[in-house]
Amino acid sequence: MQSNSYLTAIENFSRSSVLVIGDLMLDAYVWGDTVRISPEAPVPVVEVQSQEHMPGGAANVARNLRELGAKVWVAGLIGLDSEGTLLKEKLASSGIHTDLILSLPSRPTSVKTRIIARNQHVVRYDREETEAIPEDTADRLVASLADNSTWDGIIIEDYNKGLFTSYVITRILDFAHERSIPVYVDPKWEEFRSYKGVRLFKPNWGEFHAVVGPSRSDEEFLTRGRSFRAEQELDILMVTRGKEGVTLFADDLVFTIPTHARQVHDVSGAGDTVIATFTLGDLNRLTPEESARLANLAAGIVCEEVGVVPITKSGLIQRLHEIQPED
Repeated sequence: MQSNSYLTAIENFSRSSVLVIGDLMLDAYVWGDTVRISPEAPVPVVEVQSQEHMPGGAANVARNLRELGAKVWVAGLIGLDSEGTLLKEKLASSGIHTDLILSLPSRPTSVKTRIIARNQHVVRYDREETEAIPEDTADRLVASLADNSTWDGIIIEDYNKGLFTSYVITRILDFAHERSIPVYVDPKWEEFRSYKGVRLFKPNWGEFHAVVGPSRSDEEFLTRGRSFRAEQELDILMVTRGKEGVTLFADDLVFTIPTHARQVHDVSGAGDTVIATFTLGDLNRLTPEESARLANLAAGIVCEEVGVVPITKSGLIQRLHEIQPED
């Protein structure tokens, strides 16, 4: 496939409407400098220079989709707190629909705070609630989707924060199946085998092996991948492998694409970029291989940045002009 065909697909991303349902988070960044070691303990003292907040978790997937030009809706849970309000404001200001987000007084908004000094990630601390949501909350969430069922695709983004019980997953998959909407899944291990029959299943290397067992060689990994895809009746299995790129299993096609990052600074959020870009490629008639190559190229771009940053349409187009994805 020639690079101009990728460019045509990217220009058509704006025609796609996608629902992202998943664990919503607010990413907080504290940027500073380290000039000394604390006299209280052998740890660096960070002098704060600036702070910022960004949508994280499933909200970062939504941000990637929106930056690529798609029409985006987000469904999930936040708390009745200032962090939840800020997260909704950040999403809405990007043109993302937030009316399907439920605010719960009993559950705080998930916040991940990263302290970065001299472009080095020093520490992260989290505030979150990971207890499984009750069925009545799940029913409210799924029922809210009924009036907005014209999406071209649904992305399920599970960060293991209590939203995706087997009950919730069944309800969402039934909803999508009844409307012939393809489902793209970024899973965590607890409900790993609950997504039978989806369009795309995208675990990372660690998650895949934590469930199916370790692979002592690439050959064993490929065998396990083929077996898992058949067993779960998946259209496409794609395993992200960090700096090693991605491995795709689709029909009789199995191959690995190395990362396109020029220099890897931070792999945080790369998986979000992969599923967002792959979904839009797939919805715009790229083949699974083409979608995977485009997604891997996009992930390589965001890995060159420090912190969780989304891919942009202009950045992806620029890189395509510089390097054509391999055939």
